[in-house]
Amino acid sequence: MTSITFEHVTKRFPGANAPAIADVSFDVPSGAICMLLGTSGSGKTTLLRMVNRLGDPTSGQVLIDGIPTVEQDAISLRRRVGYVIQQVGLLPHLTVAENVRIVPAIIGDRSPASHQRVDALLEQVGLPPDEYRARYPAQLSGGQAQRVGLARALAADPSLLLMDEPFGALDAITRHRMQDELLNIQRTMQKTLLFVTHDVDEAFKLGDHIAVLSEGRLEQVGSPVELLAAPATPFVSRLVGADNILRQFEYLPVTTALEPGIAPDALAERIPASETLLPAVLRMMRSGQSTLAVEADGEIRGVVTLAGISRSVRARGGDISESGHL
Repeated sequence: MTSITFEHVTKRFPGANAPAIADVSFDVPSGAICMLLGTSGSGKTTLLRMVNRLGDPTSGQVLIDGIPTVEQDAISLRRRVGYVIQQVGLLPHLTVAENVRIVPAIIGDRSPASHQRVDALLEQVGLPPDEYRARYPAQLSGGQAQRVGLARALAADPSLLLMDEPFGALDAITRHRMQDELLNIQRTMQKTLLFVTHDVDEAFKLGDHIAVLSEGRLEQVGSPVELLAAPATPFVSRLVGADNILRQFEYLPVTTALEPGIAPDALAERIPASETLLPAVLRMMRSGQSTLAVEADGEIRGVVTLAGISRSVRARGGDISESGHL
């Protein structure tokens, strides 16, 4: 697997008053999905494109597995990195199978195994090979074309995958399906992913780590829970909706609402510490209990109550109701 390091990366374009990227430093661990999140013009795509040398830093450096990208041949580097864009870019005169096989063919792999891998990849992205391998791009829907683009990016088995708003042009239902399929692929293949998005829900759903950018500057890097529970700047708080009660219920773990000094009832229903506030509240409402015991590694770590969850959310700025009760 592959790691990425950004060290004081700055990118200036000729004639621009301000840098597109300004002194950005953070790490993307091997096997992680790192989301680059920000509004339009924040520098997300500019930063992504410096990883495979579609642009180079004006100062600072990008390192892949500890080696600066500028010390690597750009063409060779791009052939080792999967790249998925919103426009897909399938070649219209080639079939689906030929489009998927193009990168292995470019690097000299024309073996029968590469044909078998095409079928396996089409299956993995939800396209039955017998039905789709001989189709042309014009015969595909937007979601199908994006699936082919993802299969093509994986065809040479890269350890690093760059994705630039790949699902941004899809309808909501297809976008959610593609997100689910990407997570399924990641569970089996364990790639390192750097993924550009302006969609907070997409970033929270997919990302192990989220790097928030604004006007070329790095505002914060953290997990979805860290961004919600402890936003570093007012911009991050506004962007991720740190005061959005529904988002807090969906993403904050029950451990954020543990009640100090309350011993768990021996008969209290148990809930894993990895669960979020939403299933805890739903479980208490269904069972009629007002307390749940929080369990981790077979041990009770504390309890959560409806009142405690209410206080925890209010303390983070969530507006529950005028009375302050769930």
